[in-house]
Amino acid sequence: MTYLRATGERFVRAEGTPGLVMIVFTLPSYDVVFKVIRDRFPPQKQVTPSGVMERYRFVSRHDRAGRLVEAQHFVDLRLPVGRFDPGLLAELTNDAARTVTVSGGDLNLATVYVERKVQPLDVYVREAEQAEAVRVVVDYGTAIKNLAASNIFPGDMLLKNFGVTSRGRVVFYDYDEIGMLTDYRFRAFPESVDPNDDLAETPTYGVGPRDVFPEELPRFLGLTPTLRSAFDRYHRDLFAPDFWNTIQARIESGETIDILPYVRSRSLEVP
Repeated sequence: MTYLRATGERFVRAEGTPGLVMIVFTLPSYDVVFKVIRDRFPPQKQVTPSGVMERYRFVSRHDRAGRLVEAQHFVDLRLPVGRFDPGLLAELTNDAARTVTVSGGDLNLATVYVERKVQPLDVYVREAEQAEAVRVVVDYGTAIKNLAASNIFPGDMLLKNFGVTSRGRVVFYDYDEIGMLTDYRFRAFPESVDPNDDLAETPTYGVGPRDVFPEELPRFLGLTPTLRSAFDRYHRDLFAPDFWNTIQARIESGETIDILPYVRSRSLEVP
């Protein structure tokens, strides 16, 4: 509120691809974003508003491994309605009417999550110099592996759901499909003897709600050949079930997998 009094900035939509589950807005020069749950989700999102809130509670209690943005949950937050961009205001009042109301010159947010602002990874990669884009793409793969080591599966691993902090670290911030790694089943695509199966619009084999096919990941990366080559050099193992099943087995055996905030060459040698 002190910042609002010191500036004439308006709340606007945050940078990046609009979310299907959350409406995300910010002040252009402020270092946080505000996230409000939409009333309705498209069919491809198999989650409810209460389920989204439960996932945010899960993240708040779990080891974030330095790769999950912390979200502060605010209840009944009031902001001056006159400071909102008209398009954003219309979206909030129309698409999040269960959460957002207007009264007495204030926009009332019954529940809202506040996170540190990061630049979406897909935007960062498009704008960065080649060497920097390579670095963050490699760190993106490392972030996925760090999360796996802490028993976290992001669910939706598209670049737009990850961001780059002011210190250049890749983090994950889209929690509506997040879950525990040990709750999933990582599978290879079944081999078929029928060539017509490749033409089918739907899978010709059984797929459970927690089944994951890592071989699909490359289809969603959307990287240039140079960036894809860099990613493959360090993280091609993410495309096979063996990596995920091995991590699962280590976690289920009770092992605590070390996640170091520095390269292993900097570790102190044990005499």
